[in-house]
Amino acid sequence: MAERLRVAVAGVGFIGAVHVRAARLANGEVVGVSGGDPDRTRAAADALHVGRVFESSESMATDPGVDVLHICTPNNLHAPLARLALEAGKHVVCEKPLATSAADAAELVDLAARARRVAAVPFVYRFHPVVREARARIARGASGAIHLIHGSYLQDWLSSPDDYNWRVDSVLGGASRAFADIGSHWCDLIEFVSGHRITQVSARSITAFPERLLGSANAFQRTSGEGRRVRVEGEDAVVMTFQTDGGAAGTLLVSQISPGRKNRLWFEIDAENEAIAFDQENPEKLWIGTREWQQIVLRDPPNLSAEAARYATLPAGHAQGYGDAFNAFVADAYAAARGEVRDGLPTFVDGLRAARITEAVLGSARGASWVEVPG
Repeated sequence: MAERLRVAVAGVGFIGAVHVRAARLANGEVVGVSGGDPDRTRAAADALHVGRVFESSESMATDPGVDVLHICTPNNLHAPLARLALEAGKHVVCEKPLATSAADAAELVDLAARARRVAAVPFVYRFHPVVREARARIARGASGAIHLIHGSYLQDWLSSPDDYNWRVDSVLGGASRAFADIGSHWCDLIEFVSGHRITQVSARSITAFPERLLGSANAFQRTSGEGRRVRVEGEDAVVMTFQTDGGAAGTLLVSQISPGRKNRLWFEIDAENEAIAFDQENPEKLWIGTREWQQIVLRDPPNLSAEAARYATLPAGHAQGYGDAFNAFVADAYAAARGEVRDGLPTFVDGLRAARITEAVLGSARGASWVEVPG
């Protein structure tokens, strides 16, 4: 058996706990965690059965007893912690956005290459088996030339002016909120599945609530109690049209203010021979349509391509979902750290790509014009 990787997780909120569980399932030894609030961090460590709480995330990033650092902190700390960890010879798994600027993300890409360390970003929707099935169909030419790409990513956890989270603070979260947080997922998924690259964007951003009730709620939780109103700058939603290097046109709606929509990432790719649609809230099925028929492809391992079947770990009818996709991502990242090549692992290069698209979207929204996305 391969030697266990010693894993540490910076940040113990909702997503930090997901990282801890996935690390253990991938046979990682979770040696410690860190967080901004000592009492909350200790309580989280106890709940997660992690024995050590590091004094700081910075000390954890350079500790010789850590092989892999997972970064699940507020966005403004991503680049500094990743830089420290890579310079100390660690493998890094960093939540998106990789950095709050494309310049910082580019620096991290170069640093990871020089350090020869695995540096991955959790664009985990790539790891749904039926997403891999869609990618395989397009790659082998079954769908034909792609004409249109469209979809949305809708959530509702910031749909009231009484909703607050650290992501609302642009100092902690960065210049973009909704697009950097979830629009980046959609764009990464579309480029991964279609093989196309977004080359130009025209976008409008919407801030529905320029003031919010200041609070300390975690993601997806409503602020409780009374507090003062604070002004916010980041967008609540983005409407975007785009063009690709393969000649396709596309549309995207990103929103964190759509009541009743919990995590609805949906896309459709309309090609010459067929259309393909995927809904993340119904991840066991892939819709395929032609003029003559419509078909639902189930996540049934014997009937999937080899690329998709590798991620179908349960028999059909035994639902797999987001957690399974996240676990598969971490398992592939650790395999890469051990020298194994796994197709489709999202790396810092993909994190840089997302940062460049995000900056193009913000620039377009400011100038009400088409903006080129750097290669």
